[in-house]
Amino acid sequence: MNTARVPPMAFVAGWPIGHSRSPVLHGHWLARYGLVGSYLPLPIAPEDFAEALKILPKIGFVGGNVTLPHKVTAFERVDDRTPRAMRIGAANTLIFDPDRGIIADNTDGYGFIENLRAARPDWRGEAGPAVVLGAGGAARAVVAALQDAGVTDLRLTNRTRAKAEALAEDLGGMITVVDWSEAEAALDGAATVVNTTSMGMAGGPPLSLTLDDMSEGALATDIVYAPLDTPFLQAARARGAQTVDGLGMLLHQARPGFAAWFGHEPEVDADLRAAVLGAAVLGEAR
Repeated sequence: MNTARVPPMAFVAGWPIGHSRSPVLHGHWLARYGLVGSYLPLPIAPEDFAEALKILPKIGFVGGNVTLPHKVTAFERVDDRTPRAMRIGAANTLIFDPDRGIIADNTDGYGFIENLRAARPDWRGEAGPAVVLGAGGAARAVVAALQDAGVTDLRLTNRTRAKAEALAEDLGGMITVVDWSEAEAALDGAATVVNTTSMGMAGGPPLSLTLDDMSEGALATDIVYAPLDTPFLQAARARGAQTVDGLGMLLHQARPGFAAWFGHEPEVDADLRAAVLGAAVLGEAR
């Protein structure tokens, strides 16, 4: 485990990992606050990840982030889990504690809600129904966060209905599964609409919904941030919706981990956004 004489080291592990923006993000905070420490990208193959988890705490690391394809394995191979990690069934943040061992957390939902509240301080979960497009791992975190924020009428739609039904059963609450063929109609009357699919993402499939039934004044957000202004956000704006891009979710989800590893509560501001977006321009897209 890390000692007081060794500057804290944190990491982001994935396979591949060269595209991650997290080193730029955490490096910006370390420099801004004048903290001694480091945050390193670790390319770890899936077959080596479980063994790496045993070694990393012994060589000075205090924790780190995990991204694809390690989020579920990280959740399964730890000593303890936070309630929100238990609820989602995956981890994106690990804390190496001398007493409790390796603790798994999932801050994706936290980052999602904090991004909404930072961009639209008047947003309220209880304002009306929410529609979530997609039923993957990110959707699971988003749905749980929306429920915790006061959304009681949630409409979930996915190309594969069975996947949406499984998510709804796992998380419970007032979740209505809607066939993908009825997705556009489900937008009618929704106060919040979230795209968690890869539609419109750089290299992903095109946006296949017209959003014609989206209510004017609704809040629409996309967890994709490459490109920053996605076709989904553009289409929503054309319908009179307020829009929030997905970059803030990445920035805010990093805050709890940084605070745990380096002992300082960081802030998300315009300088951080500029630093991370600058990394994207230089070809370091996540």
